[in-house]
Amino acid sequence: MKKIAIVPTLLTLGNGICGFVAITFASKINDAESIANCDLYFAVAGWFIVAAMIFDLFDGYVARLSKTASKFGGELDSLCDAISFGVAPAFLLLKMGPGWHPHPLLHQIVAGIAALYMVCTVLRLARFNVDNTPDPAVHKRFRGLPSPAAAGCLASLAILRGGLADKVLLVWPELDPEQIRQLVLRFVEAFAPVGAVVIALLMVSVTPYPHVTKQILRGRRHVSHIVQLLFGVLIIVLLREFALFVLFWGYALGLPIRNALMRSLKREETPTPDVLPR
Repeated sequence: MKKIAIVPTLLTLGNGICGFVAITFASKINDAESIANCDLYFAVAGWFIVAAMIFDLFDGYVARLSKTASKFGGELDSLCDAISFGVAPAFLLLKMGPGWHPHPLLHQIVAGIAALYMVCTVLRLARFNVDNTPDPAVHKRFRGLPSPAAAGCLASLAILRGGLADKVLLVWPELDPEQIRQLVLRFVEAFAPVGAVVIALLMVSVTPYPHVTKQILRGRRHVSHIVQLLFGVLIIVLLREFALFVLFWGYALGLPIRNALMRSLKREETPTPDVLPR
């Protein structure tokens, strides 16, 4: 066997381990658990998927920096991505949607959506491996929604489900805690399956998505850019549950909505040819 790069490989395996731990915590969620335990398991599972995204971000960066990028690393990265960004979010979806309640029809619908999400993730990763080029300079856009961003969408819902109610009660302690938790729960239960279908189809679409990390971190920037970046990090830290939801879903849905609006406006602006009388 050829020599492998130790640090990038360990980072990639860290990605897969985080996905496995997310599945482990999601598997603990059931009707018999207390509300506090369920909230904790949802939040921890979602954060481990986010941690997998961080490992996935740095393994490729370290490999390119150390000039140790290889085909082995690329294949290993895809296998770990399939766990962390395919299986783990799909399994978590089974718990977030109404299917984790004892209703057979709802369970079957959500299970089918979770299977669709996982299949689209695997197809997205396979297409990326085929289309990927060794030159990192050309990786400025993705064809279809990247699988880590799609997983982040579902992870942000789990984090929202697990922690938003407590944040709201800190700001407005006079509100009814049970009512706030039920509102958050119903929103996530209704939105998660529908949103999962949308992002699953976006992963296998040809919609171009920008490489956000490269646009933010690459090259020299003005001091104001650094200040804006630090301010954005501060907002995420302070309002992390809601901020992650807005960032991931804004990235996933913002471009398709914008493209649809632009096409609609162009059709309206196109002049119709005059019809001459016969």
